[in-house]
Amino acid sequence: MSLHKVLDFSSASLIFEGLRAEEKKIVQCHGTFDLIHPGHIYHLEEARAFGDILVVTVTAEQFVNKGPGRPYFNDVMRAKSLAALECVDYVVIVPFAAAVEAITCVKPHIYCKGREYENPENDATGNIGDDVATVNSFGGQVRYIGTVVFSSSKIINRHFDAIPEGVKNFCHTLAERCSPDQFRQAIDSFSKLRVLVVGDIIYDRYSYVKVQGLTSKNRILSARLLDEEVQPGGALAVHRHIAQFCDKVDLLGLLGADGWSQSMVGIHLPQDQNLCLAIEGFKTIIKQRFLEPPVEGKELLKLFSVNVIDADPPGDDIVNRVGNALEAIVKNYDLIVVADFGHGVMMEPIRRLVESQAPYMALNCQTNSNNHGFNIITRQYLRADCFSLDEQELLLSCAQRRLDYESELASLKTRLSAECAWLTRGAVETIGIKTGERPAYLISMERRVLDTVGAGDAFFSVAALAARAGLSADLSTFIGQLAGAQAVRIAGNSDPISKTRLIKSGMTLLNL
Repeated sequence: MSLHKVLDFSSASLIFEGLRAEEKKIVQCHGTFDLIHPGHIYHLEEARAFGDILVVTVTAEQFVNKGPGRPYFNDVMRAKSLAALECVDYVVIVPFAAAVEAITCVKPHIYCKGREYENPENDATGNIGDDVATVNSFGGQVRYIGTVVFSSSKIINRHFDAIPEGVKNFCHTLAERCSPDQFRQAIDSFSKLRVLVVGDIIYDRYSYVKVQGLTSKNRILSARLLDEEVQPGGALAVHRHIAQFCDKVDLLGLLGADGWSQSMVGIHLPQDQNLCLAIEGFKTIIKQRFLEPPVEGKELLKLFSVNVIDADPPGDDIVNRVGNALEAIVKNYDLIVVADFGHGVMMEPIRRLVESQAPYMALNCQTNSNNHGFNIITRQYLRADCFSLDEQELLLSCAQRRLDYESELASLKTRLSAECAWLTRGAVETIGIKTGERPAYLISMERRVLDTVGAGDAFFSVAALAARAGLSADLSTFIGQLAGAQAVRIAGNSDPISKTRLIKSGMTLLNL
């Protein structure tokens, strides 16, 4: 195998500049190339016939948008497989999700795509227009080719273990009445919803440390601080997820009257979506986690956490300010998303106001170390149109250790007069139920977990949109699980869920 064919992205452009100086005609193909099959061979040979040099650029594994378990083969394996082909002159792994940077690196005379991309509507990412414009900007041409067509995703989905068998079976059944195009249309329909997120704004501070051992005198853990980042959490994280799917989404929550927290909100939230109240005397909520640096292929190891939270609930004056702000706008939205972390915003008057006036109310009432045993959904709320909770939260609401999960979830749904409900059980399964439909059971999609923090919020954010859009129990559960599968590959809430990645993942999994 010719190792010299595989070029580093950072220096590859110099090689291609030299080839152009020698008046070599460069042809480029770009893609994932997760499984080399006859369709790829014909495609690459057709492309090579257009010029003197064929460059194949490959999307790096962390940017592949084909769903859980993909790519099946890592960067090294995919690069070696392509470089072994006689028709391929160079291979470059590209550390970007889209192709624009790859095209800019190569500046090809001819850029080849499959015939399916001649119709831009077939491109779920919507990136083909940018690709064509970039090629044209360098004086190149785009050619659509392909005499033999196979689908890598279909082959991998059917014959490889990239995703668990239970997920395959679920997707196969769902695909019988929901095509990939129908799935994309369902997600696109969320954009019309007008959404208000109400709840606790939290800042997650991730402090990465190198553990040095125990101190010699007091025998306490000693660590050296390596890096630190502050991430938008709580209701702000929920807002960021929903904002990827909806054109109109606002946030109402509380901040302390300090400059830094208001500046941070401004970074993550457009001014016209920021309804947050800065209150003198209210302490901005910070959850600081000390953890070891990430290791490839392993879940983040958290050592301990420190929470900055007011011990006492907000006074009547603060509750009245939140209530007045909410009452003035609540009926302007199609969906009110309640992100209740039990830290002070969702006091009883606010809960009753949302329950009585929200056109459609999606509820997530969380149990955590600060409110354990107090912020229980059955004690705090009388109704919701849809809700999501985890196993511990269901156990607390039922005051039982062992139960029939589906039966208890259905009972809670009836108690709250809800239309839809979901129980997320981490790596075990998620149960989704909707009035008049059969329950949906879907096991965890993603095996490669980096961090579970925020995964439940991501699931709830997108599942709530699906419920408001009137989607079925199995489809809304599927969409929520796609969001959760993305979230466990993200450190905390450092990035929101990508709509493009979710659409491509869903379409790939339904391509059976």
